[in-house]
Amino acid sequence: MKTNTKKIAGTGILTAVVVVLQLLGSFIKFGPFSISLVLIPIVVGAALYGKAAGAWLGAAFGVAVLASGDASMFMAVNPAGTVITVMAKGLLAGLLAGLVYSLVEKKNKIVATIVAAIVCPVVNTGVFLVGCSLFFMDTLKEWAQGAGFGTSVATYMIVGLVGLNFVFELVINIVLSPVIVKLVRLGKKENK
Repeated sequence: MKTNTKKIAGTGILTAVVVVLQLLGSFIKFGPFSISLVLIPIVVGAALYGKAAGAWLGAAFGVAVLASGDASMFMAVNPAGTVITVMAKGLLAGLLAGLVYSLVEKKNKIVATIVAAIVCPVVNTGVFLVGCSLFFMDTLKEWAQGAGFGTSVATYMIVGLVGLNFVFELVINIVLSPVIVKLVRLGKKENK
């Protein structure tokens, strides 16, 4: 019972962190989109509390993205496609980060956290790109031409939409997620 209470409380705190980071992070932009610092608590939650917590935190991230207006450019084009893409990318990023962590943690928890920290932004960005391809291709063709990419929509998607954001999110996740997980675990040992 005590473990479940700690898991629920920890996941609840991380949910609040996800929402606050998304709302504050929506003001930090590289290119047309904000940087997702939110992926860090998703990875931390997945590592500490499991894949269900990761999925929950990813879903909370999706809701916060929609509430923050960060997806408004896409919402104006295709509301259903926007909701599906935003919710799927968050949920799957958290779920798969937790799944990968659980598969690797028996060998090495630090490596497991690093791998989860890689998987989370890769899945988040990958699902975003798939969603763009499925729901927004005509709009992306216009945006690519307007941004000077001509007919190269794929190049526009990689360079114009996700390029620097993805690199920043990946690096910051790889650096901070393992440190935070290690600090939380050290804190748990101190309290025993």
